Amino acid sequence: MAVWQGRSGRKSTGAKLRRIVKKHKREMGNSPVETHLTDSVKIKILRGRGGSKKVKLERTNYANVFDQEAKVCKKVTITNVIDNVANKHYIRRNVVTKGAIVETEMGKAKVTSRPGQDGIVNAILIKE
Repeated sequence: MAVWQGRSGRKSTGAKLRRIVKKHKREMGNSPVETHLTDSVKIKILRGRGGSKKVKLERTNYANVFDQEAKVCKKVTITNVIDNVANKHYIRRNVVTKGAIVETEMGKAKVTSRPGQDGIVNAILIKE
């Protein structure tokens, strides 16, 4: 089923609106991608309007972690999702979103990118 991002078919009072203009393809949307933590990497490339490409990360097992003190960025393996402010159920499902705290080889890191839209996991190392 397609996601439609146009105007609602109801008024604020609950009454039905008469459709004057039909639905357009430009109003279509996509369902969100929840990036899961697995042993493999799966990337989905979609065509956007105007022929542009959208890269969506569906599964991953690594992140680019930046250490602010050493000023170095390393590609490390993610072992676990510790906290996720987007949804508390994402923790047990190991879903990585922006703002999630993940456990890596270097230590705890906070995700700064949007994996479902950027196609990559970037994170900053958290000092305790």
